[in-house]
Amino acid sequence: MGVPVNFDSVSLDGLLSDWVGALREFSVEAIVVLGPDPFGTSEDRQVVAVHPPVLADAALALAESRDFGAPWRDSDAPLVAWQYIAKSDRLSASRWRTLWLAHGFQTVVRVEFTLPAGRAFECFMFSPRELTDRAEAASLVWSALNIWPVVKRSISVARSTLSPRERECLTLAFQGLTARESAQSLNCTERTVNYHLANAMSKLKVDNKLAAIQRACWLGAI
Repeated sequence: MGVPVNFDSVSLDGLLSDWVGALREFSVEAIVVLGPDPFGTSEDRQVVAVHPPVLADAALALAESRDFGAPWRDSDAPLVAWQYIAKSDRLSASRWRTLWLAHGFQTVVRVEFTLPAGRAFECFMFSPRELTDRAEAASLVWSALNIWPVVKRSISVARSTLSPRERECLTLAFQGLTARESAQSLNCTERTVNYHLANAMSKLKVDNKLAAIQRACWLGAI
């Protein structure tokens, strides 16, 4: 696992800290963001961010589990999950549940933000108490939906090695524009667009534009 990007990004960690602070009324004390491994299989997930950092090992155990991952997604399960993990049988519970329970957490609310080709970003909000009703869980989901665009942009800046121009060219390609149309939009030559696309493909370790677009999406870059 790579180091969660908020460990090296003051702005992203501050954003997560503010998010946790805004959810104090619901006793939320931890947030984890999992994302697809852009160089792995559909089942491989990474800990993109975790706050507070002391919970990194528990977050890694969640990422390594199959819970809420590709099998969950393939089963047409809901994008939102609310679990009272304190009710888990400690002898048969998943390792991630055991670790989170050991840290004193009882409830988790998960919200998924789907990506192309069966991948997703997943936000998990952990509370040390049982939520009293669906309204509380719904409020946590609403908070994630509201803040996610800002969090995703911050993750993109911290996680991606693509230059702004490379992201622009990939975004236009994602929108269906040809290199010539992209050049007209960016007021540059078609050769320049192809140059940036080639650089992006090299950085993303692929040999075609479609695969580069997919991996850029999985990184949150577009």
